[in-house]
Amino acid sequence: MKIGLATPDGLWASDLDSRRELLAQVAAAGVDHVFMADHVSFRNGSGTDGFVEIAGLSQLHPTLGVMISIYLLPLRHPVPVARQLATVNRLAPGRVLFGVGIGGEDRHEIEVCGVDPATRGRRMNESLSVLRGLMGGEEVTFHGEFFDLDRALIRPAIEPAIPIIVGGRSDAALVRAGRLGDGWIGAWCSVRRFSQALGIIDDAAEQAGRVAVDWQHGYQPWVGVGDTRDEARGRVAEAMEAFYKVPFESFEKYTPFGTPDEVASQLGGYVEAGCRLMNFKVVAGNDAEAIAAMGEIGRALREVAAA
Repeated sequence: MKIGLATPDGLWASDLDSRRELLAQVAAAGVDHVFMADHVSFRNGSGTDGFVEIAGLSQLHPTLGVMISIYLLPLRHPVPVARQLATVNRLAPGRVLFGVGIGGEDRHEIEVCGVDPATRGRRMNESLSVLRGLMGGEEVTFHGEFFDLDRALIRPAIEPAIPIIVGGRSDAALVRAGRLGDGWIGAWCSVRRFSQALGIIDDAAEQAGRVAVDWQHGYQPWVGVGDTRDEARGRVAEAMEAFYKVPFESFEKYTPFGTPDEVASQLGGYVEAGCRLMNFKVVAGNDAEAIAAMGEIGRALREVAAA
């Protein structure tokens, strides 16, 4: 069971020594990796380049893993992305997870990158096909709808291989994960839908002739933590409304909140359904409280996974 925590809110506002100390606290809490989203120009022009951020994160702690979750792969060309993966793997060998998705919450973000939003899924499929060959050090010739490559090559091969975790809620995303990914990471879904999704992925993998895949299926929730459920709800509602610009009621059904034990109890069903990678955006009173809560939630979920 891998436990991930979103980059602490105060990390980049701190000095270098404080950043290292904060990530040491994250690792000591039993967290396996820190993750960050990726956006080019989200909503009002906001964003963070996922590769730049995980490169920086990787140098602040010697063993903590790093993950982009989720990287908007259809907005980029797969050859330079393969080079970025090879480079970050050299900076943090064996510590990188690569989550990919097609985006879509902000159509304008896709358009300003010169991409027709209607083509995102097809572009993603071609990109993943190219990436898997390039990451293995293969010479890739590919002639598709969007990418036309002759003898593309990225060396050295990425060893150990970086897992590609496919995000998305649609059945098309699940089929994509089964055919081209090493796992799927869901959000805003019920335990029942999560379990159903893993079945769709297994069917797609079987049809593609993929057997014995070491699946790393995950779930990525926001959670609110406090001494009471009301306090926890207030914290996470305020944070999510500020970020997404929509009422919290749109998310509440799939957003655990309460004490750490209550949050873990609300998420245990996903672990029982087959989730083995849980990424958390924890909203608490401050970073120290969020990290401490993450440690308690992670220990409880690992007990469920081991049962």
